[in-house]
Amino acid sequence: MDFSKNALHEDIRAAVREMMEPFDDQYWMEHDRDHEFPWDFYNAVAKAGWLGITIPEEYGGGGLGVTEAAIVEHEISASGGGMNACSAVHIGIFGFDPIIRHGSEQLKQRFLPRVPTGDLHISFAVTEPDAGTDTTRITTFARKVPNGFLVTGKKVWITKAQQAERVLLLCRTTKREDVVKRTDGMTLLFAEMNPDHVQIREIPKLGRNAVNTNELFIDDLFVPDEDVVGEVGKGFRAILAGLNAERIIAANAALGIGRAAVRRATAYAKERHVFERPIGQNQAIAHPIAHAMMRLDAAELMVNKAAWLLDNGMECGAEANMGKYLAADAAFQAADAALQTHGGFGYGTEFHVERYFREARLKRISPISQEMVLNYLSEHVLGLPRSY
Repeated sequence: MDFSKNALHEDIRAAVREMMEPFDDQYWMEHDRDHEFPWDFYNAVAKAGWLGITIPEEYGGGGLGVTEAAIVEHEISASGGGMNACSAVHIGIFGFDPIIRHGSEQLKQRFLPRVPTGDLHISFAVTEPDAGTDTTRITTFARKVPNGFLVTGKKVWITKAQQAERVLLLCRTTKREDVVKRTDGMTLLFAEMNPDHVQIREIPKLGRNAVNTNELFIDDLFVPDEDVVGEVGKGFRAILAGLNAERIIAANAALGIGRAAVRRATAYAKERHVFERPIGQNQAIAHPIAHAMMRLDAAELMVNKAAWLLDNGMECGAEANMGKYLAADAAFQAADAALQTHGGFGYGTEFHVERYFREARLKRISPISQEMVLNYLSEHVLGLPRSY
């Protein structure tokens, strides 16, 4: 890895920071409070060309790597946008990876050129109420019919379903008990979000309320054969390809929240005077902020290593998982330190750190829980027996 400044990366950071100037903390506080999707922000990201940054150039995209996509999300989050901002654009920035890697040329030609313009909104539907992290136990079933499939089942924690035109939908096409390998028999479909066959029910939640999260109830949804992503029965492989990249990008979103929290905590510690001195002069205030900054810096090194390995075609499973874990913990500690620095004011909405706190907590669960990261490292790095 080269730690000298990269001109392209510096230009990306500067451009994203400039784009984010109109979308300040007040903007995100209001959209979070009102449960209002941030269309102005979304359109600005599309106009600036960041949607489709990883789409190959032949389809109108930027043709750049995970490192560059992660920088965009880091800066969007660090501006104060946090998870409300990142979740509004994440799929456009990276979520089309299964189609890029496994989709037919016809599927790519039909849909990828619409990504950079911001015209195509999609969701990603894998998780189910009774399956959770154990993806092999999903029961949403796609039954083969002439020219396609009929899908019936339930999905949960589906982001942006209310805006989505299509959904990357993982289903079983062979029942789990009928396959030799439990990851076989699943198929990834790029299905139309047909309201006559898909009922969307929003899930009330702790934070990130500018972007909706939903349950899907699917009943006899027809998906034509040409909308299958990859091979029938090999859908698990199609979604696996992007998991390391997702963890790297999610880690950068977490790091951004942490940076925003440290910035606000530092400013408040300088400005707030108690007992005729700035509270930042007290080590009980200064040290937690310094500790938070140090942990963010350390986590960022691991995340950057993972991105570099991935973009250079090397194995990065351990690094991507460790980076996600370390970034999520560092972000949450930073948000907690910022809230504590503000004292009672931190618990109110005026100084915005309570929103950082709520959003940072999410990253310890999503896109994979801290416990599952430890399970992965225990088994695949330390060689200990599988625990689940």
